[in-house]
Amino acid sequence: MVAATNPQKLTRKDFQSDQEVRWCPGCGDYAILANVQKVMPELGVPREKIVFVSGIGCSSRFPYYMNTYGMHSIHGRAPAFATGIKLANPELSVWIVTGDGDGLSIGGNHLIHVIRRNLDVNVLLFNNQIYGLTKGQYSPTSELGKKTKSTPMGSLDHPFKPISVALGAEASFVARSIDVDPKHLSDIVTRAAKHKGTSFIEIYQNCNVFNDHAFEHFTAKDVRAERTLVLKHGAPMLFGAGNNKGIRLKKGTFAPEVVEVGKDGVTVEDILVHDETEATGAVAFLLSRFTYPEFPIPVGVFRAVERPSYDALNTAQMNAATQKRGKGDVMALLHDGETWDVR
Repeated sequence: MVAATNPQKLTRKDFQSDQEVRWCPGCGDYAILANVQKVMPELGVPREKIVFVSGIGCSSRFPYYMNTYGMHSIHGRAPAFATGIKLANPELSVWIVTGDGDGLSIGGNHLIHVIRRNLDVNVLLFNNQIYGLTKGQYSPTSELGKKTKSTPMGSLDHPFKPISVALGAEASFVARSIDVDPKHLSDIVTRAAKHKGTSFIEIYQNCNVFNDHAFEHFTAKDVRAERTLVLKHGAPMLFGAGNNKGIRLKKGTFAPEVVEVGKDGVTVEDILVHDETEATGAVAFLLSRFTYPEFPIPVGVFRAVERPSYDALNTAQMNAATQKRGKGDVMALLHDGETWDVR
């Protein structure tokens, strides 16, 4: 989090650029953009200290619509550009906007390493389980058997679970939200911004043209309470319209099961309590594997732990080297040691 240096009170309007927003009517990206623009002024960070970096895809138009600094980079490489920006200017608040295709296919290697390093950046991964910009091919998160223009007989690929990928890369902050739940999304984005280190948010986002209703079976208002599990630190994992269903571990195992409080002797004390600070991340990973209809879909913060950020360690190392050896001289370095004259 960057300390505020500008006393001017900003509003959402200050973060809206003069560019026409060009997504398909009804796209979930509009809701995400509105939420981020709403959260930004509440962080107290001057616009000139904020940078949005994107790769390629529908989500990657995001920097154009934010009245901050921004970079629309190349396919899958937003984490690499963001790393350079953050290391050169550690005081900046850097945001990476990517999609399930851009971030987990061609950009998968870059994404896992920016997470592994715990660079102090915020990753917003829009997951619509399809390639929207290139007109509806299956993506790394599309379900097995998905019929698309590139898989007319059904996809044979086993899909990635983005939260599992982030946790496997040792992410220090991992969360999930939904485009149709603006309050929850705003709360999650705010928490991510305040985290020191890499924050990773998977946002379920509807593509109403090429993959409409992909998440409606658990995001629709009439079923959301029964089919989603809202994670709250220190609280039992309860869900349902009556908040009477819960998650517990089967006796003597690490296997989860859905139970009903008040039935078969089950009490609230039997329900697993969510601990986002648990060091190993084992339960967080367990939750990341939940799929409907066997389990409710977890939303909220899966993991939030503290460890040194890469940029802070890099700055300390550079300061130590400068103190020991003095300020560097690039030309002297280029002419030091063995050199060759090319004729």
